[in-house]
Amino acid sequence: MSVPWDDIGGLVDAHERFLAGAPVEADVRSPVLESWKRCRSAGLEPDRLLVPYAPDVSMDERFLRAAEPVLRTLTASLADVGMAVALCDARGLMVRRFGGDRRLRDRLDAVSFAPGFDASEWVVGTNGVGTALAERGPVYVVGREHFADCLQPFACAGAPVRDPLSGRIEAVLDLTCLRDDGDPTMLRLVREAARDIEARMLEQATRRERALLAAYRRAGPEPDGMGRRDERGDGGRVVLGRIDLAFLRERAEELLASPRRTLDEVALPGGRVAILLRRLVRGEDGELGVAVEARVSGGTRVTGLGGTAPAPDPAAGPLAGAGAGAGAGAGAGAGAGVRDGAGVRDGAGTGVHGSPGTGVRDGMRGPGAPAVSARLVTTAVPPAPSPTAAPETVGDILGGGGSRLLLVGEPGVGRLAVLARRRLELLHEAGVRIGTTLDVARTAEELTEVTVPRFADFVAVDLPDAVLRGEEPGPLGAKTRLRRVALGAVHEESHLWSVGDAVAYVASTPQARCLESGRAVLEPVLSDSGGWRAQDPARLERALAAGIHSLITVPLRARGATLGAVSFYRSEKPAPFEDDDLSLAQELTSRAAICIDNARRYTREHHTALTLQRSLLPRGRPEQSAVEVAHRYLPAQAGVGGDWFDVIPLSGARVALVVGDVVGHGLHAAATMGRLRTAVHNFCALDLPPDELLTHLDDLAGRLDRGEGWAVEGGPADSGIVGATCLYAVYDPVSRRCTLTRAGHPLPAVVRPDGTVEFVDLPAGAPLGLGGMPFETVELELAEGSQLVLYTDGLVEDRLRDIDAGLDRLRAVLAVPERAPEETCEAVLDALLPARPTDDVALLVARTHVLGPDRVAQWDLPSDPAVVSRARTAVTEQLTAWGLDDLVFTTELVVSELVTNAIRHAHGPVQLRLLRDRALICEVSDGSGTSPRLRRARTEDEGGRGLFLAARLTERWGTRYTPEGKVIWTEQPLP
Repeated sequence: MSVPWDDIGGLVDAHERFLAGAPVEADVRSPVLESWKRCRSAGLEPDRLLVPYAPDVSMDERFLRAAEPVLRTLTASLADVGMAVALCDARGLMVRRFGGDRRLRDRLDAVSFAPGFDASEWVVGTNGVGTALAERGPVYVVGREHFADCLQPFACAGAPVRDPLSGRIEAVLDLTCLRDDGDPTMLRLVREAARDIEARMLEQATRRERALLAAYRRAGPEPDGMGRRDERGDGGRVVLGRIDLAFLRERAEELLASPRRTLDEVALPGGRVAILLRRLVRGEDGELGVAVEARVSGGTRVTGLGGTAPAPDPAAGPLAGAGAGAGAGAGAGAGAGVRDGAGVRDGAGTGVHGSPGTGVRDGMRGPGAPAVSARLVTTAVPPAPSPTAAPETVGDILGGGGSRLLLVGEPGVGRLAVLARRRLELLHEAGVRIGTTLDVARTAEELTEVTVPRFADFVAVDLPDAVLRGEEPGPLGAKTRLRRVALGAVHEESHLWSVGDAVAYVASTPQARCLESGRAVLEPVLSDSGGWRAQDPARLERALAAGIHSLITVPLRARGATLGAVSFYRSEKPAPFEDDDLSLAQELTSRAAICIDNARRYTREHHTALTLQRSLLPRGRPEQSAVEVAHRYLPAQAGVGGDWFDVIPLSGARVALVVGDVVGHGLHAAATMGRLRTAVHNFCALDLPPDELLTHLDDLAGRLDRGEGWAVEGGPADSGIVGATCLYAVYDPVSRRCTLTRAGHPLPAVVRPDGTVEFVDLPAGAPLGLGGMPFETVELELAEGSQLVLYTDGLVEDRLRDIDAGLDRLRAVLAVPERAPEETCEAVLDALLPARPTDDVALLVARTHVLGPDRVAQWDLPSDPAVVSRARTAVTEQLTAWGLDDLVFTTELVVSELVTNAIRHAHGPVQLRLLRDRALICEVSDGSGTSPRLRRARTEDEGGRGLFLAARLTERWGTRYTPEGKVIWTEQPLP
């Protein structure tokens, strides 16, 4: 509580600010603030109330008999403190008022807080009666916490009184005094008084059960002579096992539920036949009950006693009257604990056993007629008790020999026991069926599938779009835009919003109220709920006309956040929702909310990992002429992984093709993939041979794996890379040579122009990160138009197919001549991709091109400084022939510098080569392994500016090493 109850000034200010629309959450107790919001939604005005009066308000006599002694005691204890006691019915109408001095009574009469007047919250605003009903629990309201001005001089505490068997609110008990006399202790007093009334109601039910049990014992067996003693039984009795008893119990419950049946014949194992007979018993005070007896081939009887039943039909015969209108049941025995027919255990309290039957529609609710309770036990028929003997109790029966408990029950106890068992079954099924996937929408659909039609006729799940995207939901309430994600229905004519529709609930609707308060809202009679109709009067009037009559709306709350709302509607089922249904709806929704939140979190992490991975994978295709490429990447259903591919242009018109696979899935695998891919790009910039590149990559992977094992403060140690594979190939379009090496990766495939398929016999190598083993290379000569197919193991291997079968299938699919790379990708995926891939799939198809002699010029030069001028002349002639006169001056200068450096600083033969590709490439090779170094010459230096000028005049330059020496190259963009 943020503001003390006696801080009237603070409450006055908070109340005024609330009426003005200002936020007051930090200043007002939560139950009071929620009540104020409900009052405002109902259109109440604090200074003007219209309180209806209902004459002759009455309550059930049985309840009044239980309540009167408690109320007399409570009133007497409060005689000296100026406090009135009010008893109101479940609608909020005052039935009786006790105590209070003359001054207090006059002031209460003046504000219509008197018998016959309505004290419900939607009529008079926040108060001890109406707010206790709305909150369905004890409340204390003092002074300015009352919404209405006329009630602010008072303090009151109210608590609902529930039927101890059904849990239904039967009445509200209220203590009211003047504000200055108020004390929070009033809340404890009224709560204890309500519990005392509930205890007396339970005691009444116990007495009725004892009376019915005694009546059955006095009635004895029907002298109809059915059955004979089975001479083969032990001691002349038919011996029934536990399975037989359980089977008979189920059939007896069906008989109890049948309104016009009195007999049933049941076949048992071993050729035995049981006759089930239903009969009526009546207690001394007129209590009616139904018993079912089972007679199996003679002397043994299996008996059961039910709860009260409707009056018999005299025309139906002596045995039929007891069954009319009785629901199927289960029972409750007060004063005794119960163990299924095999035995009995003593204990205080009420034992309940649930059983199915037609008395409960769809296994969740019963009809209006009272249901019965029943249990079957094996017993010899006891003698009728002496008329002068004391009344029998359950304890007396248990004290006798044998297993002879006869279970009795109050009206409706059988129905309640059936409901309890059905609810347990529904909760169990919900635990099994909801949350089978990590998909938000599918989880919402599973909730509707479980609850329709067993609990409700229509179930709607509304979530904000942010939850569907996996984001954290913001504050939800009135006017929050939600989307209908799932709708379960017994038929299509619901007149509710459809899946995919966007809904923004107005403030008066139950959905908006539950979202703002974070608590479930029960509307047992929708026709009386103007706030519900306010959302869309025309549409919802049609829904009412179609039969929808009751609603429970529950917020989807998980881990302190509200994710959306679930609305349960009843239409075809006659019984409206009750308090027990409210508890069940909250439990079902709570379980679904956890599953939906898990799916939301998974969606968020999946999208995060997928975004990271996509940002790390190639975007578009690099400009190069060596190969025509097509590629595909498909993440696994379980989440993104560490597969990647790359096409990297190299110097000399060559291209590098890379495919790799990091073990595992998730953010760690995607991040590791990004590191390795970046490292490959960096090593390619050094123009390393394939085997050296993998050696450097292997060393990096090992260092990353070891370095990431350090624990972060406050978190667990990183698990490291765990493992990665890689295949690296370099293709030269001038020589048509392809050099390949791999580190534990699947074999690449080469498709010749004629359709012949060959898997390259390439040494496997160890996966990256293990270290210590050199990588071997294989060099191939590829005809123009050949296809090089690189892939990850997810394409050819899964749980249902080994890698050999996958490779055979891949060979068959690739064996098609003259097919474009895009078509090859589509054909491969159609043939080999599983329906639900368990691993990522990366596929790269490259069709080779050739840089022909008309686009290549090459000269071998002696190591003589005089050859530089001849090299310039040859270059000029070649560029003129190619139509590149604009590049003559720059190229002459570059060639002059590179050839001069090679002759002056290197040794061995010198070679000059020009390539006309997407750029003009100039290469000078020599036999030296030393690389030139770019430096900035000082002002007084006479040399050292040539390489600097060459670098400034060209777009790119660099050095690559060959087995024979090195190559210095430059690239100039074509005009």
